[in-house]
Amino acid sequence: MKKKLGLIGKNISYSFSENYFNEKFKILQLENYEYVNFDIATIEEFPKLLIQNRNLIGLNVTIPYKQSIIPFLASLSNKAFKIGAVNTIKFNKKGNLKGYNTDCYGFKKAIKPLLKHHKNALILGTGGASKAVAFALNELNIKVTFVSRTSFDNCFTYEELTSKIIKNHQIIVNCTPIGTFPNCELFPPIPYNYLTKNHLVFDLIYNPEETAFLKKAKLQGAEIKNGLEMLLYQAEKAWQIWNK
Repeated sequence: MKKKLGLIGKNISYSFSENYFNEKFKILQLENYEYVNFDIATIEEFPKLLIQNRNLIGLNVTIPYKQSIIPFLASLSNKAFKIGAVNTIKFNKKGNLKGYNTDCYGFKKAIKPLLKHHKNALILGTGGASKAVAFALNELNIKVTFVSRTSFDNCFTYEELTSKIIKNHQIIVNCTPIGTFPNCELFPPIPYNYLTKNHLVFDLIYNPEETAFLKKAKLQGAEIKNGLEMLLYQAEKAWQIWNK
């Protein structure tokens, strides 16, 4: 029986991971490995998925389950515990599931070469990915404030964003799914006219390659970066975890 790896998420037919890992297995001549997508409607389907796939040795986790998967796991790595979100699961020899976060590693490695004078960041969205991004930025000594549709501590609403706030936060990271294929014309509702060449604008989305969010930022002279490199780094980190 083949060793099975996979991705759990919702509406993930567009996902990069399946092709990436199956191509990797071909290159490494690992004929006894396969990687599949598990598109589940709710996280409550997860135990059934495990019963039906006894040969699973590891999983990636994507939107919207990076936080809701945690109660189904036996343990978490220190970093995943601190972040409060999981995107990689390893099955140990006893069948226990341990959660890790490689998003943090991937984002940090992707953004670090672009950092110059940046001290403050706005993170759009408050889901599992945003928690990993915030953790990475804090490790880089960058102060983080969230932006959401609703207000809470250390969070602006989109309506509250002024020219002063945008000017004072020269990193802006989109951690929402807004603008993902096939809804490529959509973009987060921030005041793009306040962006300048001093801004670094990062979108975790990688499909399309240049989202409407990034296009609008680029028109203002901002430096832009999509999520593909982050994805590659986090995928390789997950592969290391599954094989250690």
